[in-house]
Amino acid sequence: MSPQVTVRPARADDEAALGRLGAMLVEEHHGFDPKRFIERLPDLPGRYGKFLVSQIDRPDALVLVAERDAAVAGYAYATMEGNDYMALRGPAGVLQDLVVDPAHRRQGIGRELLDSAMDALASLGAPRVVLFTAEKNDEAQALFARAGFRRTMVEMTREIGG
Repeated sequence: MSPQVTVRPARADDEAALGRLGAMLVEEHHGFDPKRFIERLPDLPGRYGKFLVSQIDRPDALVLVAERDAAVAGYAYATMEGNDYMALRGPAGVLQDLVVDPAHRRQGIGRELLDSAMDALASLGAPRVVLFTAEKNDEAQALFARAGFRRTMVEMTREIGG
């Protein structure tokens, strides 16, 4: 990874960049499977950015940004969760989002964000970290496998009706 990249906690003034990347995440997933993943909503970057900034001060959440040359190149959003009986899982850190701007991919930024999120979740007491990734997102799955994640669940979707 380039030495010009810094991972730091997100700030309120990152809202626009976070929103842009969050909207990109939604659009990318919608492209993977438009029946499963939501499509772009009106003012999605504004909505997503506002949501992520609202998570900054939560004691059970973290939003980290990777910054390169004074610009946000990616972010990670994670939460601490207790027992989840529907998922048959005990307490865990949940990596909700990990996004790197396409112009900055394949440069180690995703791994740096992942490692930083793992460290932050460990400091919050997470005994494990779980995440979900789109079936067609091979690059993300490879990153997570290299970081030691293993497959534990498979989501399956079927539309009802026509």
